[in-house]
Amino acid sequence: MKNKIKKYLKEFVLFIVVMTIFANALSLYRSLDLNKEALPAEFNVIKDKPVLVHFWATWCPVCKVEAPNIQTISENFQVITIAVKSSDNDEINKYLKENNLDFEFINDYDGSIAQKFGISVYPTTIIYDKDRNVVFSDVGYTSTWGLWLRMLWAGM
Repeated sequence: MKNKIKKYLKEFVLFIVVMTIFANALSLYRSLDLNKEALPAEFNVIKDKPVLVHFWATWCPVCKVEAPNIQTISENFQVITIAVKSSDNDEINKYLKENNLDFEFINDYDGSIAQKFGISVYPTTIIYDKDRNVVFSDVGYTSTWGLWLRMLWAGM
């Protein structure tokens, strides 16, 4: 019995490692088409601090799962979230309230901001360093710890 438990535990750990590698490889592949230019000056951000720009949508199930991670990061770092094709401000605010979220958002009602950044999959997160250069980009779900570590790295 003890050997069976060890065997299943090893298989489970291996599965998690393989899935993590696969998810990161997929994110890297999807992020190849993203705009790698510096953060445009039109975004009003605090200078000399890293900034996380997060593209999401109210209709996106993965975005809903990831939203608490973005909420946590927004309480400790500079975050801009962009709600893409997600109705009007009242509907987005209602969605945020229903999901216990209070981060600020820009309503990209027609997807034009996302298009400028080359975003086609949601959620997508781009992290800029203090000089507004891209240092990380993730397409798909990202953990709070992953975001936290990337923001600390971007601030160095």
